[in-house]
Amino acid sequence: MSSLMPVRFTPFDLDAMAQAEGRVAILIPADGKMSPAARRANRLTKGGIARLVESERFSKVKSGDVISLAWPAGMEAEALDILVLPRRPDFDEARKAGANLAKLSAGKSVLVMAANHARIEELALGMVLRAYDFDVHKTKESDPLGEIVIGHSKPEEAEATFAPLYAVADGVRMTRDLTNEPANVLTTTEFADRLVEMESLGLKVEVLEEDKLAELGMRTLLSVGQGSVTPSKVVVMQWDGGEKDDAPLALVGKGVVFDTGGISLKPAGGMEDMTMDMGGAGVVAGTMRALAKRKAKANVVGLVGLVENMPSGNASRPGDVVKSMKGDTVEIINTDAEGRLVLCDVMWYAQDRFQPVGMIDLATLTGAVIIGLGHENAGVFSNNDTFCDAFLKSAKAEDEGAWRLPLGEGYDKQLKSRIADMKNVGGRPAGSITAAQFLQRFVKEETPWIHLDIAGVASVSSETSYAPKGATGWGVRALSRFVQDNFE
Repeated sequence: MSSLMPVRFTPFDLDAMAQAEGRVAILIPADGKMSPAARRANRLTKGGIARLVESERFSKVKSGDVISLAWPAGMEAEALDILVLPRRPDFDEARKAGANLAKLSAGKSVLVMAANHARIEELALGMVLRAYDFDVHKTKESDPLGEIVIGHSKPEEAEATFAPLYAVADGVRMTRDLTNEPANVLTTTEFADRLVEMESLGLKVEVLEEDKLAELGMRTLLSVGQGSVTPSKVVVMQWDGGEKDDAPLALVGKGVVFDTGGISLKPAGGMEDMTMDMGGAGVVAGTMRALAKRKAKANVVGLVGLVENMPSGNASRPGDVVKSMKGDTVEIINTDAEGRLVLCDVMWYAQDRFQPVGMIDLATLTGAVIIGLGHENAGVFSNNDTFCDAFLKSAKAEDEGAWRLPLGEGYDKQLKSRIADMKNVGGRPAGSITAAQFLQRFVKEETPWIHLDIAGVASVSSETSYAPKGATGWGVRALSRFVQDNFE
């Protein structure tokens, strides 16, 4: 697994600037007013900061910009980073500024002279999120990972404030690692083993094997994996941080460790990206890790269905009819619409066993959601306005794009089958919506439910504000905030 960049808070010491190695960062607002750290840096560089602030270049800066002076005179550091940031930035401003700093540091040590600047903990979170690098399969030895050192006026208080944010960052790291892993490494067994390891954090982890899944009647889930030599599994993770008798929030994730499309084979071009088709399960795993590490005072259960969708002589065929755990029959029109077959059984099991206060499922479910929303927003579907609005508020607070799309009887009719209770696809029109309508058939009337289609945001081909290209870890921050704001 990748390493999370360590963060250390130390007493603010102006004398440390001259001898610090790696990079040193000072914070200056756009109006150019210099803090004590900026004034000390100005003296060390023989007026270099003052000349920069008075230059035409500085007159065009905006919040979050970083101007670097390489090998500054009077300092041991290889670079002095001047970060443009107001004295009281908002959360997004501080985090994105931190991410910009981390992008420049490329994993090297950074001393941030923060003093009593507001939102420094958020700035540190942005740095940790952006400092991620998945290089575990490269044979060339990487440079040792540096550390982020924050010079702070009240280091103990700042460190205590930062601790739960660092826990969430670790959950994001886990989600990214899982989503980036190649399928020959992250088999269903390896995935389950990594989740079992989280018992050391206080989670209760249970792995349901194929014989148990068959006994429970999870036939739609098993139908997806029957063409693979890799065994299908369901992993249940429980975090009991709330009141003993409180019903838990249920998080359910699609964990297709590789998706060929099955007999409805995908085109060869781009199929290598289907290592990320377990992204929903990755988000559930990362969220459960974050909740456990920050000791969330809530009851949450995470369930993931782990399968591999392969073509073989034993694979499901288009036209097959399979009975779900609920008891409804499904005509499989397209074996590449497999995620909903995994989710529907796990969702039904989650409701039967745990009677959750609400349920959220996450899946890289449809390419159609990318056509509709691009890579900026996950598609959001829900049967409960209050439950949905609360999640959207949390997602907005964490700057994780999410956009609600409709459900309705007209879309549901597209799933009508001639020979079974339903088809697993509703045709090309409104493909993301009909997928959500399929899932809604497995939601009990009394269960508040949200479906998150994260196909466009789980892994991207270009960098984002907080991540290099590849897996983003989208959803961990939003879900942790949702639990914090609504269940703790």
